[in-house]
Amino acid sequence: MILTLQIVLVLASLLLVVLVLLHRGKGGGLSSMLGGSFYSSLSGSSVVERNLDRLTIIAGAVWAISIIGLGLLYKNAG
Repeated sequence: MILTLQIVLVLASLLLVVLVLLHRGKGGGLSSMLGGSFYSSLSGSSVVERNLDRLTIIAGAVWAISIIGLGLLYKNAG
């Protein structure tokens, strides 16, 4: 169980880093560099940005749950 949560934690961490880097910041961020004309044609709060927000929140929740789960498992194991 601990190994499974550790794997989930690593995957969620990597996904969270990628998703945060894809967000559009004040200057455009990596999302405008990678998407180019695709992101520039969609203005403001587009479907792509909302879905990116949702995926980031879900990845953050999975990350937090796995941290709490690992903490509880380590506390009971020791």
